Amino acid sequence: MEPDLLAIPYRASAGIDIYSGIARLSQTLWARRWQATPEQRDVVFLIVHPTSNFLGHYALPPLSDLGVDAVGLTTRYIGNDTCLTMENCVLDIAAAIQHLKGLGYAKVVLVGNSGGGGLAALYQSQAEHPTIKATPAGDPPDLTAAELPSADALVLAMAHPGRATVFTQFLDPAIRNEAAPFDRDPELDMFHPENGPPYSPEFIGRYRAAQIARNRRVTAWVRDQLALLNSDAASRHGVAPSDLPFVVHGTAADPRFLDLDLEPSDREATTLWGDPWAANFQPATLGHLTSLRAWLSQWSYDESRANAPVELANVSVPVQVVYGTADTAAFESHARSMHEAVPHDRKTLVRIDGADHYYRGQPELARQMCEEMVAWARGVLG
Repeated sequence: MEPDLLAIPYRASAGIDIYSGIARLSQTLWARRWQATPEQRDVVFLIVHPTSNFLGHYALPPLSDLGVDAVGLTTRYIGNDTCLTMENCVLDIAAAIQHLKGLGYAKVVLVGNSGGGGLAALYQSQAEHPTIKATPAGDPPDLTAAELPSADALVLAMAHPGRATVFTQFLDPAIRNEAAPFDRDPELDMFHPENGPPYSPEFIGRYRAAQIARNRRVTAWVRDQLALLNSDAASRHGVAPSDLPFVVHGTAADPRFLDLDLEPSDREATTLWGDPWAANFQPATLGHLTSLRAWLSQWSYDESRANAPVELANVSVPVQVVYGTADTAAFESHARSMHEAVPHDRKTLVRIDGADHYYRGQPELARQMCEEMVAWARGVLG
């Protein structure tokens, strides 16, 4: 059966967090559905990510071939996370689940892929126990007043614990001046040959602490800038901007990218975007361009809520965690931390030997993952 495009209504933000007025005013999310043959409405898999375009997700065709319907969702922030807030992404998932239930699906399996892992865990946690009344910046939405239909099962596939967590693990602590990325502290520079690879436990301890410290310095600066926006200095004729953009340099500097002994696996010494030194500074890699309010919701180590191990502790539905042994971004330790956080025994941890993050050139392994997901879902959902 040919895939079809789903137009999903949603309520846009009051503020301008999407550049395109057409996209804002349409109040429509887009998703692509692959339907099984023969037609069924028993189970649908909904694959999500905060910003990636999942209309062409590699898992959609094999899932439908295995007898279930599969939907790849785009949030309102498709392709642009500059002003993204995770709390709005929660509302987008709610709109998608409501739409699928309206189409007659009995069970929805929510699949958080890659950076969708932390988001999917946050969604399910809030669907079961809503607590969030505002973003970390104090803005809407109030999730306790929203309709958040529960998913029936949760899959975290090739996922890391959350954007703020992995962003901090990738953050380059050698940068001393946020405006000068090549003003570097040699004692905290993973690219300095005297430090490694291999890296000593002492260096890794200092490095990890310095990564968190840098994230917290940026968060403190963000808070200061938000306070400035509320002052007379930012106001003209009684109007002030509600947000400001800024650049974060050095976001692909996890020592695991170069030292394979830190977390042994089948992966190569590289990043999702190629050479670590180049990826560390290229604009199209992780989290270089953001806004003050988006930083707090999406990238702040202390303030972002999309933290899968924390949120999974509140989840009662069955949970499957899938990881690949050649993944260069979502590591086995990430998968185990999420699996261990689930408080009940209706959970499973699945290892796909040789799989890289995107299953590039590995269609048989992508199908293996889908087979694991479908067999598991049929078992736990009946």
